[in-house]
Amino acid sequence: MKKVVFATVLVFFFSYIHAQIKDPVSWKYEAVKKSGDTYELVITATVEKPWHIYSQNTGAGGPVPTNFSFKKSPLVDLTGKTQEVGKLQKTYDNNFKTNVLYYSGQVVFKQLVKVKGNVKTNVSGVVEYMVCDDQQCLPPTKKSFEIKL
Repeated sequence: MKKVVFATVLVFFFSYIHAQIKDPVSWKYEAVKKSGDTYELVITATVEKPWHIYSQNTGAGGPVPTNFSFKKSPLVDLTGKTQEVGKLQKTYDNNFKTNVLYYSGQVVFKQLVKVKGNVKTNVSGVVEYMVCDDQQCLPPTKKSFEIKL
């Protein structure tokens, strides 16, 4: 009987911990045609208050910066670096002992791509990011995405 009670308590405990896992960031992915063979990938991160997400340009020694890894494709070439559009904030973080760059609310990431030939294709990849609030940080998260061109 004790084993059954212990197992039941253990199941509820792990269910509670699993329920506590948060992801305060929602992602939206789209492609905007700029010219015949050029598209702009528009990746929007909406971050719940009071959380914030870190810039791609947050320096070493700090939190994990947002990073996009695009899967190589023989049909698509990336043009330039992924740009950030949003209200960039900079502050010294005592926890990391360094200056950090982050966004609250919403940030848009834009990447130009060129398609080789007149074909329908997709761009896929993974975004890795980390979010913190004034009291805690969540572990870095990786999410796969696919954008139709």
